[in-house]
Amino acid sequence: MRLRADFWVAAYLRRCSVAGAFAVLRRRGAAEAGAIFVKLDCLDGRAALYGPAPQTELAERGVDRLWRRIHTEEWIDPLSAEERMRKEIAFDSDLWLVEVEDRQGRHFLDLAS
Repeated sequence: MRLRADFWVAAYLRRCSVAGAFAVLRRRGAAEAGAIFVKLDCLDGRAALYGPAPQTELAERGVDRLWRRIHTEEWIDPLSAEERMRKEIAFDSDLWLVEVEDRQGRHFLDLAS
């Protein structure tokens, strides 16, 4: 059974806080199963967006959630990240958006290969 989105987000915000990164919930989605996206801002003009990895990778790794960078470049500018999130929200109005600000570029996510 998969952990509810609202519980996962609450735990993730706490994890970021404990590690010294600033994280905030920018958009609340469906509590039970809304897709979760994470925007990482390094505060130096670099940003990254992470979204859910394909479900097939979850079964292979035996974990609850996996993430993937949703752009091809290693880093994008924060305005491009915002525009991409506007498109994602237009496609799925039940998604969650968490923003993390960390100068070291830490995202605290389990990434898919």
